[in-house]
Amino acid sequence: MNSVLAAPATASLDDPFYYLTNFRFVLAWVFERHHDLLGIEETAFLDAFDALPRPSQALLARMVMRKGELFRTDKLVYPEIGDPHQALAPLAQAGLVEPAPALAAAALFHHLKLDELKQALIDEIRAAGLGASPAKKALVEHLVPTLDSVQPLATWWPEAPMALVRLTVMDVCDRLRLMFFGNLRQDWTEFVLTELGLQRFEPVALSPDARAFAHRDDVTTYLHLHRLRERLGEGEPPAALFEKVPPASANRWLATRRDRLLVSLGREAERQGDTALAVTLFESAEGSDARIRLLRLLERRGENARALDIARRALDADPIDSERQALARLVPRLERRLGGPAVARSKSASVVERTLTLPGPRPVERAVAEHLATPNAPVHYVENTLLTGLFGLLLWPAIFEPLPGAFFHPFHSAPADLYREDFAERRRSIIDACLARLDDGSYRQAMRDTFAAKQGVASQFVHWPALSPALLDTALHCLPAAHLRAVFTRLLADLKHNRAGFPDLIQFLPEADDGARYRLIEVKGPGDRLQDNQRRWLDHFARHDIPVEVCHVRWQQAP
Repeated sequence: MNSVLAAPATASLDDPFYYLTNFRFVLAWVFERHHDLLGIEETAFLDAFDALPRPSQALLARMVMRKGELFRTDKLVYPEIGDPHQALAPLAQAGLVEPAPALAAAALFHHLKLDELKQALIDEIRAAGLGASPAKKALVEHLVPTLDSVQPLATWWPEAPMALVRLTVMDVCDRLRLMFFGNLRQDWTEFVLTELGLQRFEPVALSPDARAFAHRDDVTTYLHLHRLRERLGEGEPPAALFEKVPPASANRWLATRRDRLLVSLGREAERQGDTALAVTLFESAEGSDARIRLLRLLERRGENARALDIARRALDADPIDSERQALARLVPRLERRLGGPAVARSKSASVVERTLTLPGPRPVERAVAEHLATPNAPVHYVENTLLTGLFGLLLWPAIFEPLPGAFFHPFHSAPADLYREDFAERRRSIIDACLARLDDGSYRQAMRDTFAAKQGVASQFVHWPALSPALLDTALHCLPAAHLRAVFTRLLADLKHNRAGFPDLIQFLPEADDGARYRLIEVKGPGDRLQDNQRRWLDHFARHDIPVEVCHVRWQQAP
């Protein structure tokens, strides 16, 4: 690799080729840190790209950053690039673009406008008797099923004033993007949003060996699982896709992605009525979600003994709160159906509930907040933002600790292992140091300092627009350290499932002489019921003497 792929300086939006600078940065980063994971195809692409003139590099980068692989040449006009046909010629010569790809009718209809289709298919439209002014929908319905030719645009429409070209390296670029980000959720817009100042990320020291993948096969497996999920979304039958699912990976991260795909396939099979396949799919996946879905399906199929055996073994394995809650409902029901004695379900801690009759209808949270608020006892809508935000501020050093495998590019809003089972254990000492601030009283200043220093930095826990300085100060004044510790400890036990389900409102009572200086309020409108994750938090609050209540709203009847 020569200097063209050396890591460039930071791009500026004042530079018309800023996107090319970003694209070359990613290629250089991947080549430097992942060269042992690159195959012949990726290496050939990097060499071919390196040899292109600048306008051709820029046009290829523009195409990669757009959706799809087919492009109209009249839509490839960019001032800084100039004549798109001149820029396309080296791309075609290098095999990076196919200048005259064969098109099926569906692709033709997707890329041509109605007036263009009328010109290109004038004979077919007349033969179908569709009249002089058919709608595009009518053309699609009547002609696409009958046009089985696959041919270039110039054959479909010899007089076409433009061409359709196909980018041949999108899969290669997706692989390179995956190696950079560690996922396919993030894309090139991360650079632009950062350069515009709309997005900031915590600077984390990255070692030269910090990367998402250790083996080329892991990259291939990730891409394969991603494509299978896409095909499921496009309507392919789950039975056919199940045959393509790879064996379980020793890489726990990839194994988790495989499990999620199997659950999605199982849910679709269940929706389609193929419960036998759904059982097989759920059994093939690890994790609490798959296990609970399997148990509920077995119960519906009448396989109660089998379900009870699985459920009892799951209970013995010390499951997470969400699974324990579901099992606590399933096991007694299964035991009754199998003729066992009635078993009393364990009771949740009691929570205060009340009903308010208010004028409406209108948003229930706003109605309750306006009804309860006083000048000395304000009510704020916080739901899943305040307590998680306080958690994010206090635990910021632990969350962004640069551990191996946690960060591998400049655009992380959280570590890659955030939802893995060993997240807290890997950071035990620094987490303990953060939580110790709750005991010595230094947590208030620590949170204020982090709030000031990190304002606007992307975080999975701190939703900056919802956390004002005034709200932060009031919360730190009114919420006892012991209550914060109880909340933060439960969050750390299962970040994936416990970060949601918090009450809608908080009322501060800053002038209270004794007792709590706040209360949490979960609001339920007419016909609304508590969700399971809300019930778990309510139970936790009650057991730790955290003031909380459920407020049911009824609307006043019109006179």
